[in-house]
Amino acid sequence: MANLTLVQAITLGLIQEMERDERVLLLGEDIGLNGGVFRATEGLFQRFGGDRVVDVPLAESGIMGTAIGLAMGGLRPIPEIQFEGFMGPAFDQLTNQAARFNSRTRGGITCPLTLRVPVGGGIHAPELHSDSPESIYTHTPGLKIVMPSSPYDAKGLLISAIRDPNPVIFFEPKRIYRAFREEVPEDEYTIPIGEARTVCEGNELTMVSWGATVIQCMNAIEESDQSIELIDLRTISPIDMDTIAASVNKTGRCVVVHEAPKTCGLGAEIAAGVMEHCFLQLEAPVQRVCGFDTIMPYYKLELDYLPDAERIGKAISETLAY
Repeated sequence: MANLTLVQAITLGLIQEMERDERVLLLGEDIGLNGGVFRATEGLFQRFGGDRVVDVPLAESGIMGTAIGLAMGGLRPIPEIQFEGFMGPAFDQLTNQAARFNSRTRGGITCPLTLRVPVGGGIHAPELHSDSPESIYTHTPGLKIVMPSSPYDAKGLLISAIRDPNPVIFFEPKRIYRAFREEVPEDEYTIPIGEARTVCEGNELTMVSWGATVIQCMNAIEESDQSIELIDLRTISPIDMDTIAASVNKTGRCVVVHEAPKTCGLGAEIAAGVMEHCFLQLEAPVQRVCGFDTIMPYYKLELDYLPDAERIGKAISETLAY
């Protein structure tokens, strides 16, 4: 076992998959000699060489298009987009090409690539560096979307994503890259894509979250004296609705927490799923604690925008009051 941060767990997962499978290669802006903006690929250029850790120009559409071609040619590329706000130029390649090749060719061509993207706020970054666009991509059939909240899950989910025969977006919550450490097996292991994790069990209320906000939920639960079950989705698409429904049918209440704006956020889809599967067991309306329907503010107001333990605690109290 190794005591690792989330970003260190990602680095270890990349190293082990590159050693195991020579088809795996990395490409992105400053990922080689500089080791990436967040140093997730530090040392990999020296270890595997410039043919497998490739620095590319500042052109996200080119990064995505090149990765698609490499994947169709039998390799397993891992492109990196430096920040989630820069995904726009790659949107067409990702949603109209990568996501569709398996369907377009009736299974004849797959596109096994893993797109790594640092995501979310909390690091006092400028505009286009702190957004949470996951719901945009969950609306695209053909893509799998993953967002871990812990070092252990980060490594296991990353390895599963790299080995998946179809495109996976691996969102990395940058606010918790180095926020804490966790024991992570040094041997390779996988975590199935599409399976949520029950962080803690309870019988009065179900809380659902993913990414960095899982930590805020844990803080709110610690401050509460209620019996709360916390579910970390881990995979955003496909959603593990079975795990959510089983919990809500037990507790009768549900609070969903995420960083993204509230309107048309993934919390709305989860709330609809809860209504479909748990309606007769609900004791209260589903509550959502989210970012606001505004552009992510600059750093002076950033923490006011992001869900915190206080806002989550208020939602817990209001839901239990029914």
